Amino acid sequence: MQDRTNAPTASGKSVPWGGPEEGWRHAVYRIAFESETPAGRLFDKVLVFAILTSVAVVIADSVPALNRRWWVAFDIAEWAFTALFTVEYLLRLSCQKRPSRYALSFFGIVDLLAVLPTYLAMLFPAIHVLIDVRILRLLRIFRIFKLTAYISEYQTLAIALAASWRKIMVFLSAVALIVIVMGSLMYVVEGPAHGFTSIPTSIYWAITTMTTVGYGDITPQSPLGRFVTALMMLVGWGTLAVPTGIVTSEIALRHRVGGLFGGQEPAAAETRPCPECGEPRHIASAAYCHRCGARLAGSAVQAGSSE
Repeated sequence: MQDRTNAPTASGKSVPWGGPEEGWRHAVYRIAFESETPAGRLFDKVLVFAILTSVAVVIADSVPALNRRWWVAFDIAEWAFTALFTVEYLLRLSCQKRPSRYALSFFGIVDLLAVLPTYLAMLFPAIHVLIDVRILRLLRIFRIFKLTAYISEYQTLAIALAASWRKIMVFLSAVALIVIVMGSLMYVVEGPAHGFTSIPTSIYWAITTMTTVGYGDITPQSPLGRFVTALMMLVGWGTLAVPTGIVTSEIALRHRVGGLFGGQEPAAAETRPCPECGEPRHIASAAYCHRCGARLAGSAVQAGSSE
C-alpha cells in the first residue's frame, strides 16, 4: 500500500503527516488537513472564528470590571471553546496514520496547549499552591498560534524565516559582538560613577542604544562617552533594516521560484531538487541552487562542461 506520508493533496500540496487510505478516517483527514475541499474550507473558517473569539474572551476576562460583570458568560464561553478544540484535537489524532508524529509536532503541541490549561485548573483546584492559576489561564492565548495552520501567508513567512535563519544568525552574531565590545568600552570610559556599574549593565545600555529604544535610565556624561553613544545610534539605525531585508528577499525569491502566494506556480518553475541542500524548486534556466549555490543537475552549465 502506498505510504501517504508527505503525500500530495488534491491541490498538489504536501501534508507533513500521513493520512489513511480509505474509510471515515480518510474523510475526516481530508476535512481537517486539506482545505481545498468545500468542507475543509468551512472547517477552517469555523476554527479561525473560534480561535479569534476565544482569544478575545481571554483578554476581556483579564479586565477586572468585565470579569466581575460577565464572569459567568466568560466561563460558559471558555468551556464551549475548550470542548470545541478538544473535539478538533481528538479528530486530528484519530485520522492520523501516525498519531504520535502529529502529537509531537508544533501544531500538535499548540492544539494541546489550547485545551490543557482549562482541564488542569479543573482537575487540580489546589494547583495555585504551586503556580498561579492566572498563568495557566494565560496559556490559552497560545490558541492564536493555531491561526498559522489556516492562513497561508503565515506559512509563507515561516518558510522564508526557516530559509533565512543562517543569514539572520550571522547578523545577530555580528550585533552581539558589537554590543559586547561597545558595552565593555563604555564601562571603561564612563565607569560606575555614571551608572555603568558592570559590563552586563553596559551591554544592556548598548542594546537599548543600538535598537534606538533609549530608555534614558543610563546616560553617558563624558564627551568621549557621548561620542561612542552617537556611533552606536548610527550603527543601530543602519542595522535595523538588515533582518527585514533578508526575510523580504527570501519571500520574493520564493514567490518567483515556488509560487507560494495564492497557490499559483509560475510556468517557469520546475521540480529540480538541489543535490546539496535539497531545495526542490528552481526556474527552468537556473544553473545553480538559489539557496546554497550548488550546481544543479541537468543545468546548461553542467551540460556544457561535460561536452
